[in-house]
Amino acid sequence: MTAVSLSERIVVVTGGANGIGRAVAEVAARDGARVVVVDIDVSAGQYRCDVADGEAVAEVFGRIVQAYGRIDVLVNNAGRNAYFDPVEMTEADWDEVFAVDLKAAWLCAKHALPSMLAQGRGSIVNVASLHSRLTAAGMFPYAAAKSGLVGLTRSLALEVAGRGVRVNAVSPGYTRTAIVQDYLDRSDDPSLERRILDVHPLGRIAEPAEIAEVVCFLASDAASFVTGAEWRVDGGLGARFA
Repeated sequence: MTAVSLSERIVVVTGGANGIGRAVAEVAARDGARVVVVDIDVSAGQYRCDVADGEAVAEVFGRIVQAYGRIDVLVNNAGRNAYFDPVEMTEADWDEVFAVDLKAAWLCAKHALPSMLAQGRGSIVNVASLHSRLTAAGMFPYAAAKSGLVGLTRSLALEVAGRGVRVNAVSPGYTRTAIVQDYLDRSDDPSLERRILDVHPLGRIAEPAEIAEVVCFLASDAASFVTGAEWRVDGGLGARFA
């Protein structure tokens, strides 16, 4: 089996300034990649970009290819939470959620793929969520967007498989990130975190680096026969009755 290596690969990570994205950037760099961070946070990203803005994505990805010569790996990690009431939610709210959590992955793939297809090699990893299969009340319509991202993964994988490009999804469960902390902070239940830990078969939630290791494996040639797949990284939460 090929060892995990991203040596000299140009790896673009969206939402790479914090959380899982930052961990992916760090693990990819450790594995030899030349990492390019794209983030709306200009203080932390190498390239500032609103990934829901098609013109901005086209411009930034064009600059990346010009600077680095190609894109070998794209990690679509940028995303946002959603806490809407299905009746009170506006159309603008809906469009914003889906623009960031679903449309952005297509836009970034659209502008990364020409480089990959030209060289007959490439890998895209979409960071979805356990919410693509399980969800909780009060987080409408997050599950719909993440389910769509898994569907996008399968569809895109079939479109480009014959041209040497693989597309996969990783679905993290609870992970110690700002997004999960925001979820905990919104609750007035002081026992919420304890109850979350108790339903995990491993008895804890993930650190961002644990998700990043799986992302980088799928991005590498060690996963050369894996495409169109969704890998759950959830500490066994999705395998049990709660």
